[in-house]
Amino acid sequence: MPVEQHVPTPLTDDARQKLAADAAVLRDLHVPKRPLVLPNAWDAVTARLVEEAGFPAVATTSHAVAESLGFDDGETAPPAEMLAAARRVSRAVSVPVTVDCESGYGLPAPELVARLLSAGAAGCNLEDTDHRTGGLAEPGSHAERLTEVRAAADEAGVPLVINARVDVFLRAALTGDSRPGPELVGEALERGRAYLAAGADCVFPIMAGDPETIGRLVAGLDGPVNVLHKPDGPALSTLAELGVSRVSLGPGLFRAAGNWLRGELRSLAESVRESVG
Repeated sequence: MPVEQHVPTPLTDDARQKLAADAAVLRDLHVPKRPLVLPNAWDAVTARLVEEAGFPAVATTSHAVAESLGFDDGETAPPAEMLAAARRVSRAVSVPVTVDCESGYGLPAPELVARLLSAGAAGCNLEDTDHRTGGLAEPGSHAERLTEVRAAADEAGVPLVINARVDVFLRAALTGDSRPGPELVGEALERGRAYLAAGADCVFPIMAGDPETIGRLVAGLDGPVNVLHKPDGPALSTLAELGVSRVSLGPGLFRAAGNWLRGELRSLAESVRESVG
């Protein structure tokens, strides 16, 4: 998808100071064995509900944001629409907001950072899937990308909290990769270590689901580890015991809300048919 031209709104000094403070708060919330739990939001209403429930930060989910805008996940939505949705989220809450910006939409690091900050982001997810090819980015080149994003954020005066998503397990699930678990863990560790060294604050090996794998990743990475919580996966208490620092729900709440609404609409339609004919 061609990247549309966009001029981010320059930050005022007050806005820069607020985002820098939010980033510091968000970073400090990543504590092993006391993980930051993020029920991912996709619009202003859901973001407010997350804050009202007492959660100390709000994260967006690209999957739900894209679908709510009428697009598929995977950088098919225009970046301007995705970041405008992020801006509506940040305006709706007073807590720090971290934005799932997929792999960065092909934007140069300084522009990506400027647009994230303009959207009110104190943190971001950057994944190592290459959406142009459908495969994984070469780890060295992705690490360079993270270094550029870190440098751009530092130059802007906001220490953006970078959550580096490692898509090894996700790609294996999607492609039917039959490599043994230890080999996948080894690749995830190699990528995660490179990303932390490049300036990432946290590593997100998405779809790493069983306790043994999660434990090996936590032990093998010298930095916070983010895990996707799934209904059929380890309990939050187990993830805490394993030393996880951050837990995301991804599009889970979006899907649950959709399933509930689908059932309500079917019941309503049936009532209409019975009443009206």
